[in-house]
Amino acid sequence: MSCPRDSITYNATRCACGIGQLLNRSSGSCEIFGWPSTISTDKDISYKGISFAETLFAFDRIKKFTQSQAVFLEATLVMLLSWLVFCFFLRFTKLGDGRNIWFNLRWWITRLDVFFSTRHWLDDQQVVKKRKTELGGMFSVASWIVFIGLFAALLYQILTKRTIEVHNVRATGSPDLISFENDLEFNITAVSDMTCSNLRGIGNVLTGNPGFSDLKVASLSSLGNYTCRNTTSGPTVNFKCVKCRLTNDYIYISWHFVDLPGSPAAAVGFQFNFTSKNGADEKHVSFVSGTLRNGSILDERPVTFRGNEGNVLKFNLFPRIYHHLRDLKLIQPLFHEFIPGSVYRDTAQLQASLGRSTDGMLNTTLFINYLSSYIVEIDHENILGPVSFLADLGGLYCISIGIFFYILVQCEYRIKKLRNEDTVFRRIRKRRKALDHWDKLRRYVAYTWDCSILADDAIKTTALCGLARPSASPSECGSSRTKMQHSIKKLRLSIEKNATTQPGSLEMRPLHSSSSLAHGANTSNKKSISQSSQSYSNGDIIPPPPLMEFSEGSSGSEVDAIDIKKKFQLLYDYNVLLREKLLDTQSLLNALGAKASSSSTKEHGA
Repeated sequence: MSCPRDSITYNATRCACGIGQLLNRSSGSCEIFGWPSTISTDKDISYKGISFAETLFAFDRIKKFTQSQAVFLEATLVMLLSWLVFCFFLRFTKLGDGRNIWFNLRWWITRLDVFFSTRHWLDDQQVVKKRKTELGGMFSVASWIVFIGLFAALLYQILTKRTIEVHNVRATGSPDLISFENDLEFNITAVSDMTCSNLRGIGNVLTGNPGFSDLKVASLSSLGNYTCRNTTSGPTVNFKCVKCRLTNDYIYISWHFVDLPGSPAAAVGFQFNFTSKNGADEKHVSFVSGTLRNGSILDERPVTFRGNEGNVLKFNLFPRIYHHLRDLKLIQPLFHEFIPGSVYRDTAQLQASLGRSTDGMLNTTLFINYLSSYIVEIDHENILGPVSFLADLGGLYCISIGIFFYILVQCEYRIKKLRNEDTVFRRIRKRRKALDHWDKLRRYVAYTWDCSILADDAIKTTALCGLARPSASPSECGSSRTKMQHSIKKLRLSIEKNATTQPGSLEMRPLHSSSSLAHGANTSNKKSISQSSQSYSNGDIIPPPPLMEFSEGSSGSEVDAIDIKKKFQLLYDYNVLLREKLLDTQSLLNALGAKASSSSTKEHGA
């Protein structure tokens, strides 16, 4: 029979793997056992069971990304910087006439100024009023972002660390120890190429303190039962004790493996698993498990265990009472120490040991120290109440507002342009609304009163009923005003020319209208129209139309709305006056026509 690759020979004909190597049966070669030496245990107790919610939703994956408060703080910082950079670059855009998208964005940012609207820069002795600025809106949203991020971190802290575990140690007595009935199970695997056929010397248990009279040897069946099964890693010895009541502080269980033809008694490490659970509550389990390669020291050099000296695994058992779990009584196992026995680190020494029959065994001892003098009582206490939560929440709010309020004050103190941002935005918005209202009113007048009865074609092409929209620049405003006055003069001349052909017996009556464009009658305008009508009634001459000259105080594109309403009221009253004159003239013509027809019929009849 050929030897595996990378193996060593002993006794001239037999083969075995070298230091720290195992036989890989699939490849037919010896490979290094590369598992690291690790010890893992439960922090408190583990919950044994399957949760439908945890199976359906990947809670472990969520916890992986939210395992600390740093995730919330980093997300808050990213959102805060993004918002500040966006507002900073938005300031370089042009406002224009208030109709572009950049003005709308900056205007809505000013509307978000909810924290600092009454805390902007004021000169001395000025009344405090609400002023929504772009800088205040930017810092208000930034305050909200910081507050929400810190609040999320606070909630995470409350959910993860809202309680603390309190340990209380007290002396115990015999009645307390008898009440501890746990199911203990211990599995240990000798990582090797051996099988359960190499196992020998198991079946007894030693209790008591060595060197004292309480040292006793008993059958292992009095404590529990044991089994051995073959695994891919090697023979696994299992010890199990159901409803076990431990009355001794020290327990020793020993066994050994011997050489068989083609299977020497040697191992490259040990794997163990010690579990404890209460028979009445099988959902909660306490355990300790691990892998041992080179003793308790952190040395990862490959070794091989073989020889008469025993390998000792020490464990401590702690009786515990969990008051927050309905006084659950559980024995917690903890790994204490591993004392290696005969160990070989050199290939020549291992080869010589394999050739000696006196070294043909692997001794293993399990040492259990039951710390029964004291009992650990565990309980959970809530450290966060409603008062402390509100105090933390108020502190976060003050911090979020205070930081940006200080920055706002410094910016407005050092940069004077930032002090009157609200005035600029309101002026542009009012100007845009005035122009929109002007357009609506112009269309309304053009639709309600047709200009064809008042002006000729030249006037209609020049302006619409003498109404021209004020332009944004002073030059355009002046030109439109000149055109308006020119059209009014033409209209006045045409009306005076037509008025000379009217009969002289016509009288003008004062106008009393119940509706106006300004939602109310303007008494001053009526008085002026009535006075002019009385002054011209003696000569039967129609008064000239009112002048459409605006006040000198209105400059540029800013036209006073009250002045506009007054001028339109005068035009409206003048149009009503002309209509009454027209109706009187028409009635007079009808009367004259009727008289003429009656006289002609009488003459013909005579």
